[in-house]
Amino acid sequence: MGQIRLKWIEGRLMVGTDSNNHSIVIGRTQGENQGQGVKPAELLLMAAASCSGYDVVEILEKQRQPLRDLEVICSGNQLKEPPYSFTEMHLHYVVYGDLDREKVERAIQLSQEKYCSVIATLKPSIPVTFDYEIRP
Repeated sequence: MGQIRLKWIEGRLMVGTDSNNHSIVIGRTQGENQGQGVKPAELLLMAAASCSGYDVVEILEKQRQPLRDLEVICSGNQLKEPPYSFTEMHLHYVVYGDLDREKVERAIQLSQEKYCSVIATLKPSIPVTFDYEIRP
């Protein structure tokens, strides 16, 4: 079971700490503390990108692919009214190295369909799509 701790600091500023005692500053984009900390809704985008990115790196390593670098750009559309729920999410993977296109696509598909717990949690409620590019 996962567990985090959230501590209110001041205004709209909080610190979230995970089970390994790693922390992240969380804030809002309006009012007090504007511009300080990650927006809570964007933490969900980060969670999806990092969960899937971790899978892709691990799968490509197991496939003995010479991955040099990886970036995942995750975007999501939200409702314009409260509770501002996400209506869709898209992940764009940029992988670097002399990689086999089929193995890259398979690694991403496995992450999206089998291994990433964040995406598996989201998919019943919203569409999650992806694309990718390979750069030298």
